[in-house]
Amino acid sequence: MSVYITSTGHYLPGEPVDNERIEAVLGLVHGKPSRLKRRILQSNGIRQRHYAIDAEHNTLISNGEMAARAGRACLDDSYLDKSRLEMLSVATSQGDLVLPGFGSMVQAELGVADVELHSSHGICSSSMMALKAAYTGLKAGEHDNALVIASELASRLFKASRYEAVAQEVDFNAEFLRWMLSDGAGALLLENEPRRRCFRIDWIRGFSHADSYPVCMSVGRAESDGRSWQDFATYAEAEAAGALLIRQDVRLLDNIVKLGVDGLLRLIDEGRVEVGRIDHVLCHYSSHYFRGKIFDMLTQAGAAIPEEKWYTNLYTRGNTGCASMFIMLDEFRRTQSHRAGDTILCMVPESGRFNNVYMQLTVVEE
Repeated sequence: MSVYITSTGHYLPGEPVDNERIEAVLGLVHGKPSRLKRRILQSNGIRQRHYAIDAEHNTLISNGEMAARAGRACLDDSYLDKSRLEMLSVATSQGDLVLPGFGSMVQAELGVADVELHSSHGICSSSMMALKAAYTGLKAGEHDNALVIASELASRLFKASRYEAVAQEVDFNAEFLRWMLSDGAGALLLENEPRRRCFRIDWIRGFSHADSYPVCMSVGRAESDGRSWQDFATYAEAEAAGALLIRQDVRLLDNIVKLGVDGLLRLIDEGRVEVGRIDHVLCHYSSHYFRGKIFDMLTQAGAAIPEEKWYTNLYTRGNTGCASMFIMLDEFRRTQSHRAGDTILCMVPESGRFNNVYMQLTVVEE
């Protein structure tokens, strides 16, 4: 039983925000411009991104509604009426509510009935885990179709007031992601029959290294003693201790390139990937800083894939976390030249505690 991505869609909130306006939207912390912003933006190469909050820090659209809009865009471009949808698999790093699951909220926003529901929680790779769940459901013959949606609303974490509520000075690791992440949603429709020009999923494979590496990216953990935000006497105490800030241990970040390349080399050894037959590469690298490192390491390993085969929209869409690959795939499908028989390699590395997921697609005609 083959599984095909027959339609795609995405949603980005508001107008693009360029590097000159970014701090006007997120706000000055204690009224002072950031000393780190320019350095981090130069490194990541992002020129514009989208936010679901305005300059007064009002939330203009919920995460659930962004997900639903991406899902509707995907279904509107398909041959499938939403009444025939059989499975909904949804991913995010943080829903609008702690409970219930994000999938339930998105189902309600979409207004679809009687679907099998799956929610995948994590960071960047959670979208691929949601996709794998839907893919295996179709492969097993449980369903004929599934809608997979990934959505992120990170900007609510980056309001100046979040940083001003912390008792101590905010360090580099706590500010780093403020200039890296943004908002958006992407969706893929899976069916067991091809439609027009579409993508056959050849395989999806992930390698998690959480047993071997400490936490690199987190929310809800106090830097001083590692306590959970729920272990504090009050939520206010947790906030004052910085436990609710999103943090990145930048000392560990270079491992993401090493582990990502190691995983690809393992797939080559297993015979899943033939470098010479790859026509397009879609890689969710979170920063331009990593692009050259990936190329250098692949070249040293004798597995170089020519740079002209790599596609990304990082610089104009920003790093939308788990939604990045779905948004990228939608824009690739609509704007990039590809033909039947082309092979597409997708790679999603995650720095949370280092989980890397890979997927191979083949372009097919109905």
